Amino acid sequence: MHSNSRQKMAEEVGNQEEEAEELSEKQKKEIAKWFLLNSPAGEIQYVAKDIRSVLNDDNVYNTAASEAFPVYNKSHMISLRMPGKSEDVLITSFGEINENEYIDPRTAHVARVDHVKQVCTKVRPATDEELPSPYVEDYRCALDAEIMKYVGEAYPKGVCSVYCARGKDVEEPGSDFELVVVISAARHSPQNFCNGSWRSIWNVEFKDDVQIVEVRGRMQVDAHYFEEGNVQLDAKHEFQDSTLFQSPDDIAVSLTNIIRHHETEYLASLQASYVNLPDTTFKDLRRKLPVTRTLFPWHNTLQFSLTRDISKELGIGK
Repeated sequence: MHSNSRQKMAEEVGNQEEEAEELSEKQKKEIAKWFLLNSPAGEIQYVAKDIRSVLNDDNVYNTAASEAFPVYNKSHMISLRMPGKSEDVLITSFGEINENEYIDPRTAHVARVDHVKQVCTKVRPATDEELPSPYVEDYRCALDAEIMKYVGEAYPKGVCSVYCARGKDVEEPGSDFELVVVISAARHSPQNFCNGSWRSIWNVEFKDDVQIVEVRGRMQVDAHYFEEGNVQLDAKHEFQDSTLFQSPDDIAVSLTNIIRHHETEYLASLQASYVNLPDTTFKDLRRKLPVTRTLFPWHNTLQFSLTRDISKELGIGK
């Protein structure tokens, strides 16, 4: 190759390396958003602090945070204490009035939220237009009461809410409407190197013409253990069921029993899979332990005469 060609190629490689090294502000923002959105449950503030330090550019960080935090908060269905009240409001797409306001159907109040700080800043009463009709509210309120009892028994730190997702203006029998049951429970213990969350969403369609109520549920469980390592669980499952259209109180009991049954069954299946982890999943992820059943001491490999053993096997020893 001629010297001119080599010089030209070297210059092109150098230019490419410079371009690869220098990211645009948009690329930096997108990378920062990716890390924020993929933060484990309860850990986005820790990730945000590190990203802000690495970026060293408040404009890029603030833009990324303002776009990522609302999406993260809604997808993780975080709960925030409403100022001046003992109740929490769930941050979900079902209760979103606008980008910064979320309704709590139980108290008929709307909370204004600072997404990045993850706090409620003020609360106002909901307007009539933001609430369902008295007919739909009877069903919503009865179901909410039963779900509250179930969540109080099943989840140590569970928060729930029941929203009207469709047909909130239905005034009397004869039309369809839809409620959504949301359950969110989190266990954050960073001092013990573990965080986790349970999220379940149950769409409940009241079909008046066939007098059937159809139920579709999806559950998501996240766990993160990071003591001297990084192990994450991300499990999802979906269910379908149905029951008869009944009075508000009766249908509330039936629907809660359906939800309790499927969630308990799913939890049992997860626990059964944990029992099999040591002998199945983990063995597939790494080489089996030696006969001594002891871990390989990576911190002190000198206690093994590896060179001597290899030489002996190859027949090149003295």
